[in-house]
Amino acid sequence: MPYPSPPRSPSGPRRRTLLASAAGAALLVGCSSGSEDSDGGTSGSPSVAERARARAAQDSAGLVERYDAVLAAHPALAELVGPLRAEAVRHVEAFGGGLKASDSASPSASPSPSASPSSSGSPSPSASPSAAVPLDEKDALADLAATERALADRRAKALLDVPGELARLLASVAAAGAAHAYLLTEGAK
Repeated sequence: MPYPSPPRSPSGPRRRTLLASAAGAALLVGCSSGSEDSDGGTSGSPSVAERARARAAQDSAGLVERYDAVLAAHPALAELVGPLRAEAVRHVEAFGGGLKASDSASPSASPSPSASPSSSGSPSPSASPSAAVPLDEKDALADLAATERALADRRAKALLDVPGELARLLASVAAAGAAHAYLLTEGAK
C-alpha cells in the first residue's frame, strides 16, 4: 500500500527564502557601510586605518621578499611559487605599498634585510626576508606556508579594528593568504 505524500505547500517561509533574505540583508549592510566609511568616518579614525593599511602593505612586501629568497635558493620551485609571489605583489599594490608591476616580473631579485621596513610596530619574524631559507625544497615550501598562514591569521584579527572597505580588503587578502598556505602545503607533500 503506498504511503500518502506530504503536503507540497509548507506553512511559513521556505529555507531558500530565508537564506536569500539573510544574504540580501548582509549585502545591503556591506554596501551601505562602505559609503559612510570611505573617509574614515564612523567605524574608526583615519590614523588607525592608515596605520593598518601601511602595516598590511609592509607585511605583504616582506612576504614578497620571503618568496624572492625561496626562489633564489630553489629556482625549481618557480612554477609553484611564482604565481603566489605575483599575488603577494598585487596585495602590496592594493594596500598602497611601493612595489610596482615591474617588480612582479623579477622574482630573482636578491633579498636584502635592509629593504624590509621594520620600524613601525613589532617586527614579524615569520615574514622576515633575512631568515634562512631551508635547504630542502619541501621544508622551504612548508616555511612559506607557515608564513602565509600566520599573516592570514593576523590580518583576520586586524580587520575587526578597521573601517568597512579596508576590512573587506583585509578579509579578501587574508582568504587569499589562507589559500596560498594550502597550495604551498600541498606542494610540499
